[in-house]
Amino acid sequence: MREAVGLFDQSSFTKLRLEGPDAAAALGRLCAGDVDVPVGRIVYTQMLNRHGGIECDLTVTRLAEDAYLVVTAAAAATHDAAWIRRNLGEARAVLTDVTAATAVLGVMGPRSRDLLARLTRADLSAAEFPYLTSREVWLASAPVRASRVTYVGELGWELYVPAEFAAGVYDALVEAGQDQGLAHAGYHAMDSLRIEKAYRSWGHDIGPEDTPLQAGLGFAVRLDKAAPFIGREALLALRDRPLSRRLLVFTLEDPQPLLYHDEPIWRDGALVGSISSGAYGHTLGRAVGLGYVAHPDGVTEAFIASGRWELEVAGERLPARAQLTPPYDPKSIRVRG
Repeated sequence: MREAVGLFDQSSFTKLRLEGPDAAAALGRLCAGDVDVPVGRIVYTQMLNRHGGIECDLTVTRLAEDAYLVVTAAAAATHDAAWIRRNLGEARAVLTDVTAATAVLGVMGPRSRDLLARLTRADLSAAEFPYLTSREVWLASAPVRASRVTYVGELGWELYVPAEFAAGVYDALVEAGQDQGLAHAGYHAMDSLRIEKAYRSWGHDIGPEDTPLQAGLGFAVRLDKAAPFIGREALLALRDRPLSRRLLVFTLEDPQPLLYHDEPIWRDGALVGSISSGAYGHTLGRAVGLGYVAHPDGVTEAFIASGRWELEVAGERLPARAQLTPPYDPKSIRVRG
């Protein structure tokens, strides 16, 4: 994935279509990010509860002035759909689960553009098809929605294919990728890749008790947008206070031990938190974990840099490095290439 191109079956992703005259206004009230964007734009955002906790972590794609595609994890399908419906109120908008109608093939890696260019006449260059853009294109003789978004931290596209065309598009991708180093990849590989990039996972690293500020997702929140959203007041009350609880990224110094989740986090001999999710980072050559750390005076950069960090694995405390930024491609140069 890091050197060539990989092919994922992401069809289990939940796909929800929200449409109607009030679709934009309704999503504006539900989402912490600004979803009143041009048609074809993808927005990564969260939906919050009134305490500022993260109820949903998803992407929103504007399909038309009055229609959006909401994509979330398979495990969150019932929860997220129920949350949206519960909070639509009197809005003139209808939510439809279109998951079964659409397959999703993820084509990810530095050679993904070269591979897809063999199957479509669409211009996939960075200038004409920038990151977080979604367009309908013809690919391998099929109508496909190509969305330039990634959960693995590489150049790539999620291809939303009508179910009846999925097998044909898959076959075409495999044939065209034979000399590109195409490899099939699954969700365990995706988990390793996303943790190296410090991408969060709802239900593990973020949830209803975690705010975007604590989770390091403040960049996805627009406190100044015109439409107030659920949870905004709670975030405003927390904005100027020290973050006494914060999600950090850890890498073990020893390349042999593995991390899964719930490993205790120690700083200077004091227990300060636990790992929320972990995996072996094959690019980094060592285990990587995400975990919350608590400190009453604030988990600041100075606090992080001045501590001696250890993660407890099978009863043994192992030296680790703690940081706020992803250990792999922290500036997302590869993603936006």
